[in-house]
Amino acid sequence: MKKITLPGSVRHASWLVALGLCIGTGCQSEHSQENDTQNTETVRLKPDPDNGSIELPDGFEALVVADTLGSARHMVVRDNGDIYVALRKSADGKGIVALRDTTQDGRADIIQKFGDYTGTGIDIHKGYLYFAPDTLVVRYKMNEGDLLPQPSAEIIAQGFDNQHQHEAKPFTFDEAGNLYVTVGAPSNACQDPDRTPGTPGQDPCPILEKHGGIWQFKDDQPHQDQMADGHRYATGIRNAVALDWNKDANSLYALQHGRDQLNSFWPKLYTDAQNAELPAEEFFKIEDGSNFGWPYCYYDWQQDQKLLNPEYGGDGKAIGRCDTMDQPIMAFPGHWAPNDLLFYTGDMFPERYKKGAFIAFHGSWNRAPKPQAGFFVAFVPFEGDKPSGDWERFADGFPGADSLASPGDAEYRPMGLAQGPDGSLYIADSQKGRIWRVVYQPQTAATPSESTPSLATVNP
Repeated sequence: MKKITLPGSVRHASWLVALGLCIGTGCQSEHSQENDTQNTETVRLKPDPDNGSIELPDGFEALVVADTLGSARHMVVRDNGDIYVALRKSADGKGIVALRDTTQDGRADIIQKFGDYTGTGIDIHKGYLYFAPDTLVVRYKMNEGDLLPQPSAEIIAQGFDNQHQHEAKPFTFDEAGNLYVTVGAPSNACQDPDRTPGTPGQDPCPILEKHGGIWQFKDDQPHQDQMADGHRYATGIRNAVALDWNKDANSLYALQHGRDQLNSFWPKLYTDAQNAELPAEEFFKIEDGSNFGWPYCYYDWQQDQKLLNPEYGGDGKAIGRCDTMDQPIMAFPGHWAPNDLLFYTGDMFPERYKKGAFIAFHGSWNRAPKPQAGFFVAFVPFEGDKPSGDWERFADGFPGADSLASPGDAEYRPMGLAQGPDGSLYIADSQKGRIWRVVYQPQTAATPSESTPSLATVNP
């Protein structure tokens, strides 16, 4: 029998009454210490017959942990299996969803919302749940055994501008006491006015003073101000929603959302077909002082070259100052919107996946008249600090249709990634708020393979 404890006057009610209330209202459940680690035990899970409507390589299966949570963004899984999901829009007036599985079937049976902020970045670090609204980074003290953290939020980083483009504040931590926060550029290519046909870019671009890069802070110092206390660790990054610290390489990595509307604003230089594929979504290995060239440059993955943006005199061939900018370690076709990055450190998946990178592509909005693209989870094998092979499609089938005119037509859009204590991979959807748990259970697989999964396809 599991001990269930509720707050307030209900705390002393019988466990049967408490259980009924929890099922009915989604209230908080607190396990005894004996049961706190139940989700870390090796339990054979029963996957959904259709893997929750997604496609996976041979040997992999998935089940739906929870559904219709709302506008899910990033998420994190605690070492006891509890899940915390950031929301872009509040649900029941709250911005974070906490989930717990008390029956060990892989599905959340207790769901609790909390927190007064909405946002994107979320992680657990040194006993705190860190969370990033669009203008802050805050943290909540975790309670041993409790699903919910303490209610009061402590501000760690502040001073970020209110902005209406690329306002999300994803973040990650290194192992030396530092916090890294994306500060996206509220612009397409630093034009004034922004997004206007034929308008040159500002040179130098004043936006780069406070935006368009990664800022470094101390991970536990309260009330740090972006400009007074933060360090601009890297610049020339238009917007990096996907970032992670690679412990094996001891380095920061991120993927950039490339600029938009080459053909719309510069029709004499770029065709509709080029507009759909360019510029690349770039995968960066980031060092202190890196400069990847935005807004002056973009990366053409077809020419394998960083080129001048037309706002700065480019014509689709000119390189100019871009030969001095840092280069990507890999490039993807345009507008796929990489929105999360996770370096896999678990033991569940086959050896070829260890230390590799999973990337959630949220999907495009501006490839018309071509169909929209993206909407899948990719895998990139790594050796040391660089990719050791081409990218592959790992999880697919999220849109529910072969061709989309608009991202709003997609049934699901992969947004967040997290790794469970047993090595499971969790995927969050932003359309409805579905959470999948992907497991590798080869003994039930038809043709498990550790070398080349049958679904995987590589970038041509």
